[in-house]
Amino acid sequence: MHRYRITVEYDGTDFVGWQRQANGLGVQEAIEDAVRAFSGERVTVFGAGRTDSGVHALGQVAHFNLAREVPGKTVRDALNFHVKPSAVAVLDAVRVDQRFHARFSAIERTYLYRIVNRRAPLTLGRRRAWWIPVPLDTDAMDRAARVLVGRHDFTSFRASLCQADSPVRTLDELGVERAGDEVRVRARARSFLHHQVRNVTGTLRLVGEGRWTADDVAAALRAQDRAAAGPTAPACGLYLECVGYPESEGARPEADVGAGEDARPSPAP
Repeated sequence: MHRYRITVEYDGTDFVGWQRQANGLGVQEAIEDAVRAFSGERVTVFGAGRTDSGVHALGQVAHFNLAREVPGKTVRDALNFHVKPSAVAVLDAVRVDQRFHARFSAIERTYLYRIVNRRAPLTLGRRRAWWIPVPLDTDAMDRAARVLVGRHDFTSFRASLCQADSPVRTLDELGVERAGDEVRVRARARSFLHHQVRNVTGTLRLVGEGRWTADDVAAALRAQDRAAAGPTAPACGLYLECVGYPESEGARPEADVGAGEDARPSPAP
């Protein structure tokens, strides 16, 4: 068997999420169908993260096995041809060792949450960002975000139906910055709880509007109670930005994948 790692970009608006589900089209299913269309093989595509309905990806990473060896650039181009008209693009495809696993080999994941903070409503970007017309103090939001960095019990910031065994996570990075009308919340960790980034963002909005302080965020964290934190931000503003792997989990050297293979490793998303 030959294993391939793909880096995928998608607009999650019309999907039921990453995972194949009975109630609609998942990104996983769209890619699996595209693999079957070009190779004739039925495969399971494993993703680095299970994004929810409406959540997007700039650098989702996934892997699957094929019985026959195919150049990575051929896999990339064939998937992009057959996945149409779904809003999915395979940015890169490379052959990797069988030990590589998109989910379990990952050492970090980075999520980006986009807020458009302006008086005028959104038109072109209304399905790809959270519109907040009230002015936000991003400096105050960034200061409050630092309270949550580190290893904590994030019960207050996870969905009530979260299936994780433990609410304890280590948040390696959480920051807020402004670029014109856009406010960007970026979070990096090895793994996240269900709705963790969206619940954190909804809470930081309260700080940005002047209704909460950093001390209020700290109190919500200590409460270990979902009702103590802010509301859940909508899915439309959330992006799986990138996934990081150890250097040893990179693509196979070109000599191992066949003559003419464009075997550039996928960038750590």
